[in-house]
Amino acid sequence: MTDVITDYQKWKQQGENLRVQAKQAMESRYRDLLVEAVRIAEEYRADFGSALKPPVQVTAFRYKASARAKTKKPAAKPVAKPVEAPVAKPNPKLAGLQKKLATAKKKLEDAKAAGTPTRSHEDKIYEIEDALRLAE
Repeated sequence: MTDVITDYQKWKQQGENLRVQAKQAMESRYRDLLVEAVRIAEEYRADFGSALKPPVQVTAFRYKASARAKTKKPAAKPVAKPVEAPVAKPNPKLAGLQKKLATAKKKLEDAKAAGTPTRSHEDKIYEIEDALRLAE
């Protein structure tokens, strides 16, 4: 009788060891796939200028962009431009509105790339553009 119990305990221990090994292998594979997905997403964004749209089953895929993704090829050396008369400083209110407009447009593009509703972003852009027209 003790032989059967001992065999069962050995079998149970082997199953637990196999379970731990499978868990570690799955976690490792998952991380490898995510790293590859990030690399592909960065390459796609660098080559085509927009973010990849994830499949419907994936509700969110966020990652921190690496520093090397932001580096660009060095541009041709700029030609020295003749010095022009200093331009009057723009109205700080206009500058703030223009900055908000640029941010809102970027958010709109991100929303379009992600496939999320864009109505609120479009409304915000319209409001900012209207405020700019009134301020000028």
